[in-house]
Parts: sequence; C-alpha cells; structure tokens
Amino acid sequence: MHDDVPAGPALATCSYQEFDPRMGTAIRTTVGAPRWALSYTLAGHAQLITPTRDMLGLDRSPYRKRYEARLSATGLYRIATELRSLARGRLEPLVLLCFDRLGKPGPDSWCHRTMFAVWWEEQTGVEVPELGAVALPEPPTLF
Repeated sequence: MHDDVPAGPALATCSYQEFDPRMGTAIRTTVGAPRWALSYTLAGHAQLITPTRDMLGLDRSPYRKRYEARLSATGLYRIATELRSLARGRLEPLVLLCFDRLGKPGPDSWCHRTMFAVWWEEQTGVEVPELGAVALPEPPTLF
C-alpha cells in the first residue's frame, strides 16, 4: 500500500446473481441498477469504479484501456477513500457486484470488476478474490 493512501476495506467481487449476503456487503459497481428484485439489500454504489455508459459497447481491449485510464485519473487515494466510506460499520469484505457471470468459457468471460481487481492489486499489493465464478476445467491434452 502506498504510504499516502488510506487503507481500504477487504474487497471481493461477484455477480449480482451469485451473491449471497454471507459473502460480505453488497456494493453496486454498475452503470445501471439490477432490473429485477434482489433477495438482499445493496449497501451502496462505488461510483468511482463504475464504468461510464459510453464504455458499455466497447470490445475488451479498448474497454480495458479506457477503464484503467479512468481508474488512474480518479486516483487510488480517492477510490480507497470512497470504499472506506462504504465499509464504515459494515461486514467485510465489500463485494463489488456486476451483472456478468465469469464461469463461462471464451472471450466474453471478462468484466470491469476483474479489471478493477487486477488494477487494485497492482496499486496496493492486496488481492481482490472473485467469489462467484466457478473455475472452468482445463481442456484435455490430446497428446
């Protein structure tokens, strides 16, 4: 952790659909709120790590570049401060939620929450585990 950055709360990521309140505190990180009734309450919205609406139609590579540039421009200090504020008096980890389930194979298995987790670990040295994705089996070796 950088000396000038306040320690953040413990973080994890998950999809809205796979989240269970026993995992921690549900935090929205999406441009839009879920359009269905949740069986749990969202404790807040991490606005500084939410992508912008104009990013939603981008492919993975340009999305990653724009999203990481957004995080860097916002700055670790401001993001950590917002997350600390959301965590105040709540069960940790804060579970950063979005719509995508990550257990599916192929190039579509990515999301801003995984990009944020990588960025956060690079900036702070603290891992942000994924709680919802089911690991895919390795394809068999033919020879």
